[in-house]
Amino acid sequence: MKLLVFGYGYAAQAVAERLRGSGAEIAATVRTQAKADLLARSGVRTRLLSDAHHDPTIADEIIASDAILVSIPPDQGGDRVLAAFGEAIAAAPRLRWIGYLSTVGVYGDHVGGWVDETTPVAPREGRSRIRAEAEQAWLDFGAARGKAVHLFRLAGIYGPGRNQLVQLAAGTARRIVKPGQVFNRIHVADIAAVIEASLKRPRGGAIYNVSDDEPAPPQDVVGFAAQLCGVAPPPELPFEQADLTPMGRSFYGENKRVRNGLIKRELGVVLRYPNYREALAALRASGEGPA
Repeated sequence: MKLLVFGYGYAAQAVAERLRGSGAEIAATVRTQAKADLLARSGVRTRLLSDAHHDPTIADEIIASDAILVSIPPDQGGDRVLAAFGEAIAAAPRLRWIGYLSTVGVYGDHVGGWVDETTPVAPREGRSRIRAEAEQAWLDFGAARGKAVHLFRLAGIYGPGRNQLVQLAAGTARRIVKPGQVFNRIHVADIAAVIEASLKRPRGGAIYNVSDDEPAPPQDVVGFAAQLCGVAPPPELPFEQADLTPMGRSFYGENKRVRNGLIKRELGVVLRYPNYREALAALRASGEGPA
């Protein structure tokens, strides 16, 4: 199988590495030559794609691909991959699967209530509204052009090098408390498992929530990480007093619990890390966190 990845970020890289282990051939777009050089040593074929430059051989990669994974976020102008390469993707003769990495943010705020894939999207803030529009554009494209498009709505992503243990080691961990606030999370290895399962069972128009089993208050996660490391947790900080970026504050403006039953029932996925405790314990055992 040949997979073309648009945007080789944290989650997409985990997907590619898992599929390479199963014998897939991976090509990926990157924004800089420095990243291209780094990935060349790892065996990933790269093509430059930035606002200023589109490698003309990307069209050749599309033609040769069996699957395409899109992880480049949209902007105010819409989905950049669809705008630049929609016609080439529609004409790709071997293409049987398109995956689009989105976010559970498209559901908006549910005041701590549960959502699933049948819940109407109701994004509150700008980035999530743009995501919802990009989702619909891809679904419409798939229906109109006969391509199997799959949406993956990801919860908060974490994993090796990107977790509360690393934050504790760096001295940046904070226990921000907003009463009643919970978030779902998803380990990057479980994202890769879901994508692999979908590739084996394509269903055009499918939408999947990709989240763990246990929505939890963020301060509990930091506290557990500190317990694992045998260090005192940072003091609790009321949300109203927290110095957050506009993006960080927007996360706390949405409170919901995300159901993940469809990836289990339809794709047969068994989460390796169904909750943050199992994941952080494994990451700590691998050496992450304060020395």
